[in-house]
Amino acid sequence: MSYSVGQVAGFAGVTVRTLHHYDEIGLLVPSERSHAGHRRYSDADLDRLQQILFYRELGFPLDEVAALLDDPDTDPRVHLRRQHELLTARISKLQEMADAVETAMEAKKMGINLTPEEKFEVFGDHDPDQYAEEVERRWGDTDAYKEAQRKAASYTKEDWQRINDELDAVHARMADLLAQGLPAGSVEAMDVAEEHRLFITRFHYTCSHALHTCLGEMYVADERFKAVYDAIRPGLAVYMRDAILANEARNS
Repeated sequence: MSYSVGQVAGFAGVTVRTLHHYDEIGLLVPSERSHAGHRRYSDADLDRLQQILFYRELGFPLDEVAALLDDPDTDPRVHLRRQHELLTARISKLQEMADAVETAMEAKKMGINLTPEEKFEVFGDHDPDQYAEEVERRWGDTDAYKEAQRKAASYTKEDWQRINDELDAVHARMADLLAQGLPAGSVEAMDVAEEHRLFITRFHYTCSHALHTCLGEMYVADERFKAVYDAIRPGLAVYMRDAILANEARNS
């Protein structure tokens, strides 16, 4: 029994383009070809695709996925056990988040005021304002900083919520492209990088392509920024940087 690329895309919930890309890089080469040269996938191919998608969901880069799956000394059952452990850890963390949301909902419903510790314990010790002084010290005399301060002063709480939601959506789109295995230099990734640049210009300060590449490099070089992006999806900081660099080259 074999399946067409369209059937496999439907089974797995991925795009045909993703399967073509996996074939081109040797990650998932279909076992058969039709007389017309069309890709045909076997059940063994589907098993490999399942393993690939498990690892991709867990944030592994494609080259690392290939190395793991092609290791002749690794029993397939080892992959499943490892993936089960990683997924269980993720589920546990998500359950903690869900419990925190449920607690907040119940507290609101019953008119209970949670303590600050109760509200934020699930997020750990991160303080979003802890770098404000550093930002002012490093960039306080620049036009970009002054423009950002002027714009920020005019925003309401609702404005900030809308701005943060929009940025989260941009990050989510980029993370999704990474999860699909599309190269950072693909048109799709460059388009999202451009969205990110325009977002900065619209809500914070005028961000040229050259300045945007500086930000991209900082996302990787500064461990604090890298941690923020990689918490969304492992490898996102580098992927974001590379997409920004590709977008700058496209527009130069």
